[in-house]
Amino acid sequence: MNQKNVRVRFAPSPTGPLHIGGVRTALYNYLFARKNNGTFILRIEDTDQTRFVAGAEKYILDAFRWCGISFDEGVEKGGKYGPYRQSERKEIYKDYARKLVENGRAYYAFDTAEELTSLRRRYEADKNTFVYNAFERKRLNNSLVLDEEETQRRLNSGVPYVIRFKMPEDELIRMEDIIRGDVVVNSRVLDDKILFKSDGMPTYHLANVVDDHLMEITHVIRGEEWLPSMPLHVLLYEAFGWKAPEFAHLPLLLKPDGKGKLSKRDGDKMGFPVFPLEWTDPKTGEKSRGYKEDGYFPEAFVNMLALLGWNPGDDRELFSLDELTKEFSLDRVGKSGARFDPEKAKWFNHQYMLKKSNHELATLFLPVLNEKGIMADIDFVEQVVGLVKDRAYFVRDLWLQSDFFFVAPDTFDPKAVKKRWKAESYDQIMELKELLAGLTDFSSENIESVVKQWINEKGYGMGMVMNAFRLVIVGALKGPHLFDIVALIGQEETLRRLEIGLHELGRKE
Repeated sequence: MNQKNVRVRFAPSPTGPLHIGGVRTALYNYLFARKNNGTFILRIEDTDQTRFVAGAEKYILDAFRWCGISFDEGVEKGGKYGPYRQSERKEIYKDYARKLVENGRAYYAFDTAEELTSLRRRYEADKNTFVYNAFERKRLNNSLVLDEEETQRRLNSGVPYVIRFKMPEDELIRMEDIIRGDVVVNSRVLDDKILFKSDGMPTYHLANVVDDHLMEITHVIRGEEWLPSMPLHVLLYEAFGWKAPEFAHLPLLLKPDGKGKLSKRDGDKMGFPVFPLEWTDPKTGEKSRGYKEDGYFPEAFVNMLALLGWNPGDDRELFSLDELTKEFSLDRVGKSGARFDPEKAKWFNHQYMLKKSNHELATLFLPVLNEKGIMADIDFVEQVVGLVKDRAYFVRDLWLQSDFFFVAPDTFDPKAVKKRWKAESYDQIMELKELLAGLTDFSSENIESVVKQWINEKGYGMGMVMNAFRLVIVGALKGPHLFDIVALIGQEETLRRLEIGLHELGRKE
């Protein structure tokens, strides 16, 4: 496909933080638009004022800024199809609802909440479910039952009403989905959805379809949870006499065990975020973790999300946003749900750690060191990062892998001491100290050559000496190549640590 007039949108509701499933939907829209030289729009669907949450819209905008997903039109960018916030468009929807009434595709319903509740209870008592549909509407309180004069009288006197879509009684609705192929639904199983509420606001269904038409949306790419709404939306386009956009319903993001939709509860239970940024509930003050605050790079986060439901057709896994744009197509999006793997998410971040320059990582690591009261030279930190980054998943992990470069050990791992500090270790390390003190070339290569030659000449066990050496320098049996460590901390600090280690560990009887 290479349509120059491709127009797609992401249309979230500001009812709370943005789930990573929503970010993925936006990402796929973004990639599709960029691939086809199209336009990507951000529209805020805030018609349901009862669910509005303060700060949610700002959160959505901040999340996309962090991800690097940009919009061509929308609430911040503006554009000729605005406003892009539905609450600022509410005056237009009533006229469209009335047009449907006038052409016989919708009707006024005057049923009160109490009447409908009573009906539901009666049905439940008979172990049935009440549905406001083509069969039930014939005996309810609406303009299809009331005569025109009575209907007008109620409207004129201000009796509360809603406008419902008049679903065909028994009609096969044939639809096409880019991802799922042909979809056929019989209208008998569908209810007469409310299009316009008694509070003067449209429902999602009406506002969504009207706005997509007025904003000339060519492709609706959205989550699978909206698939049941597709028949109504297709019928609404037909009722208005408009050309419907092409639809593509994306697979669900599933729990790590593959059983059900991924939720915040899963993340809380298993220790991973399901939101791009940290979120604080304005009512309860409860904090929810975010990928940004957990230490993920935005590029890694986006790369990970892209492959949850889409594949490039080969075994490649690492893609920049530009590379994703070149490769992306909806025909490689799967139908079945995509299982979220928190360990794979960490793997992606690790890959991006390895791709970053030592200078960039050192710059990110410096604030962590400063918080611990350590002021270090950036060149030194760069060299440290270069030695340990292959062992880290996140910038914060760099400290656990490199603390001994900045602070000499004041304790020694007791298990390592028991296993590696032998009766002969004291004398061997004393000899080693004297050997190192005499070196004028303290490069890693020279130290390694001299020390290994000495061990061989003395007939000492290589493992025995090297493990004891690492123990006194690091405090534990961890870290990168030992000769790289001592070369970097320098001759003076190496000798000081050997002296401390000999004093603390002493001779083993």
